[in-house]
Amino acid sequence: MAARLFGTNGVRGVVNEDMTTDLALQLGKAIGRFFGGAVAIATDTRVSGDMLKSAVSAGLMATGCRVLDLGIVPTPAIQYYVKTHDVAGGVMITASHNPPKFNGIKCIDGDGTEMPREKEEVIEGYYEEDIPCRQWNAIGTMEEVRGAGEAYIDAVLTHVDVAAIKAAGLTAVLDCANGAAYQTTPLLLKKLGVRAVTLNADAQGEFPGHPSEPTEENLRDMLRLTKDVGADLGIAHDGDADRAVFATEEGNFVSGDKSLTLIARTVVASKGGCSVVTPVSSSSMVEEVVKANGGNLIYTAVGSPIVARRMMAEGAPFGGEENGGLIFADHQYCRDGAMTIARMLECIVRFGPLQAQIDSLPRYYVDKRKIECPNNRKNDLITHMKEEYGSLGKADTTDGLKVTFDDGGWVLMRPSGTEPIFRIYSESKDEGLAAERGAEAEAVALRIMSGIGV
Repeated sequence: MAARLFGTNGVRGVVNEDMTTDLALQLGKAIGRFFGGAVAIATDTRVSGDMLKSAVSAGLMATGCRVLDLGIVPTPAIQYYVKTHDVAGGVMITASHNPPKFNGIKCIDGDGTEMPREKEEVIEGYYEEDIPCRQWNAIGTMEEVRGAGEAYIDAVLTHVDVAAIKAAGLTAVLDCANGAAYQTTPLLLKKLGVRAVTLNADAQGEFPGHPSEPTEENLRDMLRLTKDVGADLGIAHDGDADRAVFATEEGNFVSGDKSLTLIARTVVASKGGCSVVTPVSSSSMVEEVVKANGGNLIYTAVGSPIVARRMMAEGAPFGGEENGGLIFADHQYCRDGAMTIARMLECIVRFGPLQAQIDSLPRYYVDKRKIECPNNRKNDLITHMKEEYGSLGKADTTDGLKVTFDDGGWVLMRPSGTEPIFRIYSESKDEGLAAERGAEAEAVALRIMSGIGV
């Protein structure tokens, strides 16, 4: 069997250690053999982006593909380009929220969605082979394509009430994390008539402003500035801008669970009830609010491609993850940071200040932990965790192990699909109990790891 290369969001690794030009070249050939036609390619702002893009592009052209270079754009921008143009697929060079020494290669299917696992397996099979290259006079070409980011933003604008947002005269503090949205999201806010006070809105692949994961700790400057300038909200992206997280006008961090719940409530209520899709890692808050508004919540394994394809299968208009990655079916079936921002602005215009809307949501407490775990020992660890925890509550093995207790609280233990870590989420309406159960699960995992020689 071919070795697994793709995680939950592409192939990732440390540049020039496991993410090498040799890997990128061979993977480019494998992707080219799979697509066999025109392929769009883009990068985020990482310093290794051009190097890996060149290697992947060489592999694509060696197999006869016409490569269309979109430059630096957010991941949902290349996905929109693929969806709306006559191309076989796309390749995004990004490691999203990972530290700058990482980079990755993500495949985009011909409909603009992230490639499903069964197609990734075909590419992995090709990767293991000696892939034939075209003769000198039949190799592919490469050309630069301009305007993909602007076209993507214009498409987002067709799905919201632009006039109402402009009339509201809003102010936002925007943190682009020195990443792929450094041009597109300022443009979005300008076209919506939103005054933007920007942070880290230049392309610097070392991410000097702060680490690219949009956590509360990493966004202290944005939170403080939002309150200090009297903005209506704060906005922050991850490195490739397929996610967006927010701050209220009071400078309080809005977790991805809360923004997911808030927008789910508006979507379900506007449709008089509908299905919403989310992974098992999302807060029970989402289910409570969706059901209270006449909707139905469908759980999946973690991973935006899984959520998107379940949305397609169920005809669900909305879905998303607890990390700020939201999916809007009327736009495209992928996580979309700019679309999320536009819909949140519309929520504020329609329903008032963000802090009051957040305060109206049910209160749950989530304790998140992670421990280092080599990729080759993840399966051993989760197997032992299932043995340890399987009898303590209602067990769900949709993704890792989720144990739900009689009081409605739960603990989710699962290996990361993008990093050599093991994630532990604990939720309860009792803050102390959530932390207690999270700490207990972490202690059990560390004991097991010690016992199995991790």
